[in-house]
Amino acid sequence: MTPVISNYMKAPFTVPNGLHATDKGLWIVDQLTDRMALVALEEPHEYGVSRILHEIPTESSTTSGVSYGEGALWLGANGPGDIWRYPRKTDALSGTGEIFKVNPQTGETLARYPLPGDGGTHGLAYDHVETGAIWLSTLHEKTLTEVHTSDWSIKKVIPLPYDGGHGMVRSEDDALWMVFKQSRVIAKLSIRDGAVLDEIQIGPEHPEPHGLTRVGNDLLYCDAMTAWIVRIKGVFE
Repeated sequence: MTPVISNYMKAPFTVPNGLHATDKGLWIVDQLTDRMALVALEEPHEYGVSRILHEIPTESSTTSGVSYGEGALWLGANGPGDIWRYPRKTDALSGTGEIFKVNPQTGETLARYPLPGDGGTHGLAYDHVETGAIWLSTLHEKTLTEVHTSDWSIKKVIPLPYDGGHGMVRSEDDALWMVFKQSRVIAKLSIRDGAVLDEIQIGPEHPEPHGLTRVGNDLLYCDAMTAWIVRIKGVFE
């Protein structure tokens, strides 16, 4: 697939490493401060940014990946945050990853869950097709794990074709789009066995892909290096 790729807006944070679009706007999370902003999905204003509609702190750490489901935000805490800021008691432990369930109005932690398997995580996606489940990247095992949100039991594990799986979006056709930063590829994967069904190559002329979300027929991704939010048009047409 070779859709049109263009810069859309700048994130309100220095290092955006996760984003998720809802009917209220676009949630963006900062990897350094672990704060979240809900910004308007409209043409950017002065300085290339959009209006901030709401902003919350979180207790997550080195946040990489965000999704929304069951009335809550889900954040991937990829280890402690002391490499970027002062340490906090709520930080995930070194060498581990955790998933935080967060109140979108206040930032309050509603629950926190261990990442299945060792190592950290760089992306997650609530399953809006088969609700009650969430998909998590597990970096050490190079797998994608689906877990039930009710009891955090593992529903499915599928292998990944590339290293460094980041943001992802579940589609309606038994597939999932996932960012692979090192390879600069956004791959469409079968949720049955991880087979690659399609790919979007992100050339060096474009910002590096990290987080991923869907807006209508388009994909948006964020670049933690430059703070750009990028639009990929017509993926779901």
